[in-house]
Amino acid sequence: MGSVSFDTYVHRESVIHRWAPRLKLLSLLGLMFAFATVQNLALVPWILALAAVLYGLSSLPLSFLRRRLSYPGLFIVAVVVLLPLTVGDTVLGQWGWLTLREEGLRAALLIVGRFLSILTLGFVLLGTTPFLTLLGAMRSLGLPTILTDMALLSYRYLFEIAAMLTTMQQAMGLRGFGHRRQGWLRVNRQTLEHLALLTGNLLIRSYEQSERVYKAMRLRGYGQGSAPRQSTTPRPTALCWGLTGAVGAAAIALVAAELSWLR
Repeated sequence: MGSVSFDTYVHRESVIHRWAPRLKLLSLLGLMFAFATVQNLALVPWILALAAVLYGLSSLPLSFLRRRLSYPGLFIVAVVVLLPLTVGDTVLGQWGWLTLREEGLRAALLIVGRFLSILTLGFVLLGTTPFLTLLGAMRSLGLPTILTDMALLSYRYLFEIAAMLTTMQQAMGLRGFGHRRQGWLRVNRQTLEHLALLTGNLLIRSYEQSERVYKAMRLRGYGQGSAPRQSTTPRPTALCWGLTGAVGAAAIALVAAELSWLR
């Protein structure tokens, strides 16, 4: 369950933790979009350096980033590993049937640089802001209530589904499943049937649980409207405005550099 939680380090003290949630959300999202516009390979070291500086200011441990980059990292490695070997006409080197091409290598470095910098900013945002606070900031910025409720329920039920899966795996283990080690290439039909039953049961139980929760919410008045709340958000400090200005200036500088390079 802990692998899906981002709230482990949200109570630490750093300048990023003290950044007002709405300003932090807008600034980091703007910088992510600026990173996504980068097409020039010469700007990649700059966006990686900006992401590293913000991650350092957040006081989050490197283990937090390393654990969460592992799964999407495997996906992106699988995607870009073939680019230097298959894309482009300029040959940099050849070893037998393997040919390293410049255009593919540049595209792969660009994709990896943007991927790492954007994900790092996402982890800075999620790792320094409680999820409920982040949803409140989104709602105050105009996100429809139904979307914030769906995001909150989806986040909450990741833990429910993880706990349910753990219980079902323990029950299968007590009945003898998984006691005999076997490689992936030797998975037999019986094992696949057990895994399919596990997945099907997990989906059915999740659906039934969501139905029960929705009916309980309706009985308690969900969807009937509520009285407007008075905002209790503290006013942003000079530090918050300074961080917002610095990150906004960096985003504008990146976009301007990219546009000037294209001319």
